[in-house]
Amino acid sequence: MARDDGRKPGETLLFAGLRPGMKVADLIPGQGYYTRIFSKAVGPRGRVYAYVPDELSKLAKREPAVAALTRDPQYANVRLTLDTLPQFNTPERLDMVFTAQNYHDMHADFMGPVDVAQVNRQIYNALKPGGFYIIIDHSARAGTGLASVNTLHRIDPAVVRREVEAAGFVFAGQGGFLKSPSDSLTLSVFDKAIRGETDQFIYRFRKPGRARP
Repeated sequence: MARDDGRKPGETLLFAGLRPGMKVADLIPGQGYYTRIFSKAVGPRGRVYAYVPDELSKLAKREPAVAALTRDPQYANVRLTLDTLPQFNTPERLDMVFTAQNYHDMHADFMGPVDVAQVNRQIYNALKPGGFYIIIDHSARAGTGLASVNTLHRIDPAVVRREVEAAGFVFAGQGGFLKSPSDSLTLSVFDKAIRGETDQFIYRFRKPGRARP
């Protein structure tokens, strides 16, 4: 709850369009901040897949932090999935794939880097027609591309949009509620002067097709 002011989960869920009964993947869930929220939002008829990349679990050399959540009866609709990023998959078609503050990491050296185009194609294939891909990340200066992913842990929003649209997605809007005009975009997101108060973008992409009721 201490992180709610900066992360604005209420606005995020409204923007994403999360509803009871949905099947959702929380891609690179960390300690499960959004996994917990999604679990309550989709309810007992829904499902949340906490997808932890093997690329990260092998680096950590420990059980993923979110694994404990899947053993908690309060979150009985959460399932842990361990696999590589380019092999992204879930046991059923999804209504939504969500990732927060992690898209830039797929381009970072410590992750491989992975084949991001393949990841986006796998996400596209995992979604139902009309399904959504929601991405939140730390903003880099326009025109800087991938130059900041290893140093500042930021990414140029234009790169994200270009890559995701290349997988077949249609851009379906952006929210401004995570903007932070005081962020110069020149500091690492871990710098104490800006941590928790970075300028972020939230993009919504849609898989073409008509969603079933």
